[in-house]
Amino acid sequence: MAYYHLGELIHNQAQKYKNRTSLKFLLSDGTWSHISWEEFSERIMKTAQAMAEMKIKPGDNIGIYSQNMAKYLITDFAAYANRAVMTPMYATSSPSQVEYIVNDAQVEVIFVGEQFQYNNAYKVQQDSSVLKKIIVFDRNVVLKTEDKTSIYFDDFITTGDNSESLALVNARLRQLKGSDLATIIYTSGTTGEPKGVMLTHDNYFQAFIIHDMRLTQCSDKDLSMCFLPLTHIFEKAWTYYCLHKGITIAINRDPTKIQQTIKQIRPTLMSNVPRFWEKVYDGIQQKIETSSGVTKWLFEDCVKTGRKHNLEYRNKGKNAPIGLAIKFLLYKLTVYNLIKKVIGIDRGNFFPVAGAPLSDKINEFMQSIDVHLIYGYGLSETTATVSCFPAKGFTLGTVGKIMPEVEVKIGENNEILVKGKTVMTGYYKKPVETAAAFTEDGFFRTGDAGKLTDNNEIILTERIKDLYKTSNGKYIAPQMIETRMTEDKFIDQIAVIGDERKFVSALIVPNFEILKEYAKEHNISYNSTEELVENKDVHDFIFGRIELLQAQFTSYEKIKKITLLPHPFTMESGELTNTLKLRRKIVLQRYAEPIDKMYVE
Repeated sequence: MAYYHLGELIHNQAQKYKNRTSLKFLLSDGTWSHISWEEFSERIMKTAQAMAEMKIKPGDNIGIYSQNMAKYLITDFAAYANRAVMTPMYATSSPSQVEYIVNDAQVEVIFVGEQFQYNNAYKVQQDSSVLKKIIVFDRNVVLKTEDKTSIYFDDFITTGDNSESLALVNARLRQLKGSDLATIIYTSGTTGEPKGVMLTHDNYFQAFIIHDMRLTQCSDKDLSMCFLPLTHIFEKAWTYYCLHKGITIAINRDPTKIQQTIKQIRPTLMSNVPRFWEKVYDGIQQKIETSSGVTKWLFEDCVKTGRKHNLEYRNKGKNAPIGLAIKFLLYKLTVYNLIKKVIGIDRGNFFPVAGAPLSDKINEFMQSIDVHLIYGYGLSETTATVSCFPAKGFTLGTVGKIMPEVEVKIGENNEILVKGKTVMTGYYKKPVETAAAFTEDGFFRTGDAGKLTDNNEIILTERIKDLYKTSNGKYIAPQMIETRMTEDKFIDQIAVIGDERKFVSALIVPNFEILKEYAKEHNISYNSTEELVENKDVHDFIFGRIELLQAQFTSYEKIKKITLLPHPFTMESGELTNTLKLRRKIVLQRYAEPIDKMYVE
């Protein structure tokens, strides 16, 4: 297969695929539109020329602060054509977060999506000596009356339509080197200030090569839903890989509408975080539990059949006995297909999942109903994937087999160390942090603890910085406990507490939709969620479910006390990162009083 750097990728694909659809996107009237590969290439070149006309130079850092849109990808590849560097910011970022990146990366030009992003960027610009220009994707955004420098994207791309800017872009494309910086992706900063991860064109180029070796089951006949933020390395690297494969991308702009858009698009591929599949699992489990008689038996038997067929035979490369194969096929054409159609994944090929721990129980269940999750592990610093499930021969309990041409070893404190051509060049303008991130022999320190199996798979145990040491000197891994607890349909979110404490406790946000149904069935009256979580019967009920879930834990790992919270942890409150990871330091500060209360004698 031919390989191209990011500057020329789309233009070469346009020559190959011409009028085939490259991108699908939702219009304001609710209908889906599309552009061909040739149109995609043309719009990139027009945008690249406008950038050149604006005096954007090779090596300049360009900001992008937007929801997922076609214009987002057009801007990315236009920047690469100019040998410029894309510096993405989450669409949910606050003005202070935007300001930090603008100042750190010296971003003079920023592309913004909707009104929220424009308002925040304009606020930053007022106090900034760095940010000079805002370019607005959405034509419905209302510009400030005093704003004389911002411009709409559609107007911007007409400014470079001349032979000089075209010649300049073409020259830059020819001069682009694999060692050129392509992106600076800022870590979400669960601890300390965010660091800009520097990834080159060669990093992405190598990611294409090793994924082609591993993901042999996808082709240009697939259709991928772009749902996670393109700021996230998982979605960015995956979307770029799909474009490299000639796969059509359907862009989901509004994350809250994924349940509708996924049914409209019915993608064959979609990268996602475990949270999505936890919700799917809860919904199916509730359906099974509320069924009765033959229907319930049918559901349970189809899961049992799928587990045996997919995990005990197909995954091991063996042919299933004829009876099991026929029964599985019948369920595939009926029950599995019906379940998947309700979700919108009935045409599914496989679904990459990473970004946080995925419960083995949920993973096994999805594989058993013939939903093929490709579970993996990676970081921004490794251009995403370090390891992932192969199509066959994967092992539940691991985060997959190490990728081809990636070297992994286990260092001190069981830290996972990685070396390879997908590893970053360093942190932007942070030489001390960069030096500390690598071992003397050039391995990147992931900060994650784990071990390797004889089959070259990684078992991820914990984020090293998240390990707790109780006052009794015992180490516990909060993420492991949290992953187990969120298998329960009544538990929506959980923060395990225990560092330098006598025992383990937890802050729990219940699944209020299901809990309210339980309260109704058991005549528990309440006037607010505050009253509901303070009810002793509710508290005892939730704690009883926790006791069952932690039956296999050692005594010092077990949660001894809980506090139910009336409201969820959110990004807006600062309790979650943009990738939905818990900011433990913030949670400990914000809930200090109820936490201390659990430890009063």
